[in-house]
Amino acid sequence: MPSPARSTYRFGDVLARARQSWVNEMALRLAGRGYPDYRRSDAAVMRLLHQRPLAIGELGTALGVTRQAARKVVSALEARGLATTERDPDDGRQSNVTLTSRGRRYATAVVEVIDELNDEVAGRLTPEQLAAADAALRAAIFDADLRSLADRFTPPPEA
Repeated sequence: MPSPARSTYRFGDVLARARQSWVNEMALRLAGRGYPDYRRSDAAVMRLLHQRPLAIGELGTALGVTRQAARKVVSALEARGLATTERDPDDGRQSNVTLTSRGRRYATAVVEVIDELNDEVAGRLTPEQLAAADAALRAAIFDADLRSLADRFTPPPEA
């Protein structure tokens, strides 16, 4: 039982449910667009590869995971027909990841759904509430490397 001086509010519980709801809504909306096999790792990786092909190491760095973890994500994308890898012509040690035509269509759908969800959440809040939510989410990032990645994200517009 919490001590009287300690709040019973559990930010992490609400954060976890919000994340679960976001992922579920992504899956529903993408299924409605003809992509029924959405996976949690898809949002970040597809947004990155939508911008340009990346080396597996670069992808891992951008995702905040090891090269081995990035390789696993890429292998799953290849198995689903969304991406291909090939050796870099200038550096044979490096494998570059490129989206297939189906992968490009899927990435576009992922980006569109993320934009829709962001707009809907922002529409439910005042600019001040959105800024406070952003500050709270950033405060909940304890890992320095992940915080550094999050610092690259554009903050909400000022009120």
